Amino acid sequence: MKALLIYPLIPDTFWNFRHVLKFIRKKAAHVPLGLLTVAAMMPKDWEIKLVDMNAQHLSDATIQWADMVFIGAMIIQKESVQQIISRCRKMERVVVGGGPLFTSFPEVFEDVDHLILNEAEITLPPFLKDLQSGNLNRIYQNEERPNITMTPLPRWDLIDINTYASMAVQYSRGCPYNCEFCDIVYLNGREPRVKSNEQMLKEFDSLYNIGWRGSLFIVDDNFIGNRLQVKTLLRKLIPWQAARNFPFTLYTQATVNLALDEELMQLMTAAGFDS
Repeated sequence: MKALLIYPLIPDTFWNFRHVLKFIRKKAAHVPLGLLTVAAMMPKDWEIKLVDMNAQHLSDATIQWADMVFIGAMIIQKESVQQIISRCRKMERVVVGGGPLFTSFPEVFEDVDHLILNEAEITLPPFLKDLQSGNLNRIYQNEERPNITMTPLPRWDLIDINTYASMAVQYSRGCPYNCEFCDIVYLNGREPRVKSNEQMLKEFDSLYNIGWRGSLFIVDDNFIGNRLQVKTLLRKLIPWQAARNFPFTLYTQATVNLALDEELMQLMTAAGFDS
């Protein structure tokens, strides 16, 4: 199986820093962490290519190479997604969609062959099983929240890390709050689920070992959703960073009640967070 994973173009919004990236000689701000992680869940004997349209050109020849095209996207990428689907249709390629956009609006994408919705740890395995047996359904959907301690390391070998301003890791999914402007509770639930401390240190090791130094985005929508657990991680992360002369400058997203927890702020600062 030749699988092409595509991360669509992000328009000029909060998520896109295209016009300033040229000053630091980078092509994209953030890596397609979701697709890199999904790639690690695919069969080992598959040939896999990943094209991040924010960092590289998507050619017709690359689309024609693939047996299946997997698109992972946020809602903001809808316009680019529709253009990709149209191109794939003209070349008669099988299209598979997943991620927040397809999970939120599956009814919009009737021209997509297969939809792998919700969280891939739960819905990708039955898709792969049915693909092997030749009995695929169109929609794979399951609102069960997976244990993310089983989530594999991202496939960093599929991208050129030097074209990005920052790398990324994920520590938790879900948020205990219900802000009216946010869809995270719908996508990932209200109970924060976290990776183990050992698992996180392996993710840091993997980035360190491939030579990354600099900005590292912990992409959680609320890094402090489980404050007790995150403090245990930070106590492990501080000596890891110190032993390597602080190779990563960390930043993340968190609710404003962070300001009420002095210990947590001190731990984050000591671990290398600057924003």
